[in-house]
Amino acid sequence: MPQYARIKLTSANVEQLDRLAWEIKGIAEKAGVKSIGPQPLPTKTLKISTRKAPTGEGTHTFDHWQLRIHRRLIHVEPNERAMRQITRLTIPEDVRIELTLVS
Repeated sequence: MPQYARIKLTSANVEQLDRLAWEIKGIAEKAGVKSIGPQPLPTKTLKISTRKAPTGEGTHTFDHWQLRIHRRLIHVEPNERAMRQITRLTIPEDVRIELTLVS
């Protein structure tokens, strides 16, 4: 593809992320536009360990928390009709979308 639109989706909720990715893929197929993806990118894992005891007294016990951030990448040929439909999609609150045109 000489020129394409790169759509990068990021979210902690993998179900909503995949649903939105397949909606974009469906729009591209209905418009008859070439598309590649959704390709899963590596998942970022943010880890936090905290002490259970607030004063530092007592046994040394810890709580462990982690947040997983999932990402998907889709390449779509920049067709005006398809891009208009993609930009009008309702995007869930916890999904971040980044759209860039690459030549």
